[in-house]
Amino acid sequence: MPEITTPMFDIVFQHADFIIIHKPCGISVHKDEQEVGLTTLMAQQLNLPQVWLVHRLDRATSGLLILALNKQAAATLSGLFASHRIAKTYLALSTEKPKKKQGRIIGDMQKSRNGTWKLCQSKENPAITRFSSLSCEPNLRLFMLFPQTGKTHQLRVAMKSLGSPILGDERYGGNKQKSDRTYLHCYQLEFTYENQQICVKALPKTGEFFTALSVQEKIQHWERQNNCEKPQ
Repeated sequence: MPEITTPMFDIVFQHADFIIIHKPCGISVHKDEQEVGLTTLMAQQLNLPQVWLVHRLDRATSGLLILALNKQAAATLSGLFASHRIAKTYLALSTEKPKKKQGRIIGDMQKSRNGTWKLCQSKENPAITRFSSLSCEPNLRLFMLFPQTGKTHQLRVAMKSLGSPILGDERYGGNKQKSDRTYLHCYQLEFTYENQQICVKALPKTGEFFTALSVQEKIQHWERQNNCEKPQ
């Protein structure tokens, strides 16, 4: 039988109290049906008894994921997420033209069928997403998404409501064109931790459209407008 090797996750930023890794798409942050969950694999990689999950990324989403290295840090970081004091930037691609090129998407989210969610016009406890977008080439647009809240499937539902479902997102109608992944990536995290200003970003590593020259040029254009430096 072939030898089973433990997947190694790229550590983008390391702090005494937490790490930020680059989560590949297709890997769940929960154990699900996998024999060993992501947090267990990461603890093994770091040779630690335990690491703590303080926020989530969908299985289909790649990018930056924070894992706490002790219980106190887990409580502090969870509190920062709960109070929306961690600014998140996502990159997404769509082949569909949006109803508007930039702005805000606001509305309550309601459970729909087959594990999906839908955006409502009511605003009692709304999901709020700020966004801007750039055309990369005909029928391919780059979106920069800034969630102001942290609802389940918020960005995927927001993009669908714009008329621009995320490329490759079969659940929310972004599968009109065959693609190799769901094109949603957590690109940047910015927050203050114990008086230290932290700003980390990581480009997508996989996906033929994310790595296309036209898309890379637009991401670089966006980076030039942004003061957050890439970690060494």
